[in-house]
Amino acid sequence: MTDAVGAVDDTPQPRRGGQRSVKRSLASIVLGFETIVVFLGALVTFGLVSVQVEPGPLNPIAVLIGGALLCLVMAALIPLLRYSWAYPAGWVLQAIVIATGFITPAMFFVGVLFAAMWTYCMINGSRIDNQKEFK
Repeated sequence: MTDAVGAVDDTPQPRRGGQRSVKRSLASIVLGFETIVVFLGALVTFGLVSVQVEPGPLNPIAVLIGGALLCLVMAALIPLLRYSWAYPAGWVLQAIVIATGFITPAMFFVGVLFAAMWTYCMINGSRIDNQKEFK
């Protein structure tokens, strides 16, 4: 903003929607990185399924579609974290990522790692938000 003289008003403007919670910020970071890792895991699984000598129960196209859908749901959940129902949905996504280990065993490790990060963010993010309320 400028006044009649042309000086710039440096006062911070309030953000739309109020202050963002730490829990929401941490959850969006974890989901963002997890989306990238799940996308790369889907590509690895696609490569492994498509080079099998004997046909298996998985179709390579189904692997790509399933991985893309999982990534889209995870990416779509990030802006929805403003609603309280999105956090249980995040827990469901963590369970689904762990379950992808039945297709590619390395995803068990990846899923457990991201579920641990999600747990850490939910516990500590809530704790920090509660401390900020009392100040």
